Amino acid sequence: MNLIDPHPTTRLNTFDPPPELAKYRQDEPVRRMRYPDGHIGWLVTSHALARKLLTDTRFSARSEYKRAPVARPGADPFYGAPALPGWLVDMDAPEHTRLRQQLAGKFTARRMREMRPRIDAIVEDLLSAMAEQGGPVDLVQSFALPVPSLVICELLGVPYEDRAEFQRNSEILFSLKATAAEASEAMDRLYAFLRHLSHRGGLGDGLLSMLAADGTLDAEEIAGVGVLLLTAGHESTSSSLALSTLALLAHPGQLAAFRDDPSITDNAVEELLRYLSVFHFGVPRTPLEDVEFEGHLMKAGESVTVSIPSANRDPGWFTDPDRLDFTRKTSGHLAFGYGIHQCLGQNLVRMEMRTALPALLRRFPSLALAVPPQEIPLASDMSVYGVHRLPVTW
Repeated sequence: MNLIDPHPTTRLNTFDPPPELAKYRQDEPVRRMRYPDGHIGWLVTSHALARKLLTDTRFSARSEYKRAPVARPGADPFYGAPALPGWLVDMDAPEHTRLRQQLAGKFTARRMREMRPRIDAIVEDLLSAMAEQGGPVDLVQSFALPVPSLVICELLGVPYEDRAEFQRNSEILFSLKATAAEASEAMDRLYAFLRHLSHRGGLGDGLLSMLAADGTLDAEEIAGVGVLLLTAGHESTSSSLALSTLALLAHPGQLAAFRDDPSITDNAVEELLRYLSVFHFGVPRTPLEDVEFEGHLMKAGESVTVSIPSANRDPGWFTDPDRLDFTRKTSGHLAFGYGIHQCLGQNLVRMEMRTALPALLRRFPSLALAVPPQEIPLASDMSVYGVHRLPVTW
């Protein structure tokens, strides 16, 4: 069996995963991989095996056993240690089940549809501000970041005027360059921020106040849930909006179809999610006992990374997967993960993208990059892939 050392990170172009992943998927979709700390674990790259492993209860999501597949010092305070209060992504049942049950009903497709008028208003206000300012503008700062930040603030009951605080600390947590001390301090500040809001009654009538009134979760769990939803709820959507815009500008035929035919909006958003796969280093799992998986003995404690970008480009599931195609059948993509830990906020992300992207293209039908594509700073140094800035004009 071949040993991968290290996990590939170099892209040949902006939108495709590192090419080594396709070779691994074709030749040996379950193979050994050396982690940055020297640990020898596993990498899973095929769509079918990703789904199979992510629904196998013998594999744990607990943070005590997690390792980052690429160098990420900022994960050190949180990986290898028990999950922080409320941090359900780092928990197994029954703790994960208890917390998720408190939240799942707040993120249903029906609840997100009810939020559509407010999301529409937020989007239109931001687009009007862009039009008044005139181009060029950085689409990240003017649109892609404030749309999900405003939405998640209103949903949770967090004052939007405090956005600089959580955006700054969130960026540190998602950065591959942050030190362990920087990440630990950022997390401490975010928990303190949520506690302070709660203690001074600053949570309004949002989700966090509802959780507090219910009394099922304690104060630290509510603060942790708030930190998790606040950071993930704006960081990943912001990256998806900006990177999707860049992809559309690079595919003018698809952009025109997306802008002019509302009937394809939903499927086009699913295709963008599949094609871009912003969680570009995969999902970590760990067997808590020796497991026979697809003919391989995975020993207890050996880290496994499930490559979402590779699974979403698997030709065994998607025809011509390296092509952006809004007419394709997109069902089964794993952009939000799979199994019991599938992204809680996926319906919110979908609604924001279905609202924001068509509105942007309708308001500015001549939208174009304001700099050459090679000058766009890619967020390869973040655990969520995207762009740091996206200068555009019209």
